[in-house]
Amino acid sequence: MPGEPVYLKLIRNDSDFAKMTKESMIRQLRERGLKVTPQRLAIIDVLIEKRDLHPGARLVYKEAKKKKKSLSLSTAYSTLHELSCHGIIKMLQFDRMENRYDGNLEEHINLICERCKKIMDYKVPMTIDQREVAKKTGFSITDTRLEYYGYCQECRKDKRRKGDL
Repeated sequence: MPGEPVYLKLIRNDSDFAKMTKESMIRQLRERGLKVTPQRLAIIDVLIEKRDLHPGARLVYKEAKKKKKSLSLSTAYSTLHELSCHGIIKMLQFDRMENRYDGNLEEHINLICERCKKIMDYKVPMTIDQREVAKKTGFSITDTRLEYYGYCQECRKDKRRKGDL
């Protein structure tokens, strides 16, 4: 209904969708009326294989091209955009680094290393009821993202060795 707040639908751990399996992603494509093409399957494979890296489009393209030689860069970008627009993955946009893609759709904190640009997920111990926030404020929530910036263990060790910390 126009004017009513839109609530962000959070996906919990117990859903197939949040687990980001190939089967769940294919099911999501079909449920949204999207074609399951060989190029999309190659991209999905890479997203699953590299999920812990929160891969950027260039890495997804490079790895998916090994699986499907006919994949073009524009197809990789448009597929990633389409998957994010349909809520199958989340695009993490940044000012100072390449956009990255996250298959973890449940509430979590992205821990972003300022040195190596690694992104790690940290499950939040408690959640905020977004419906309550929307109800109290009249704010229409469309997305959430929580990030902490700092240095990962490997970069902290390296900085200590070099005397930077």
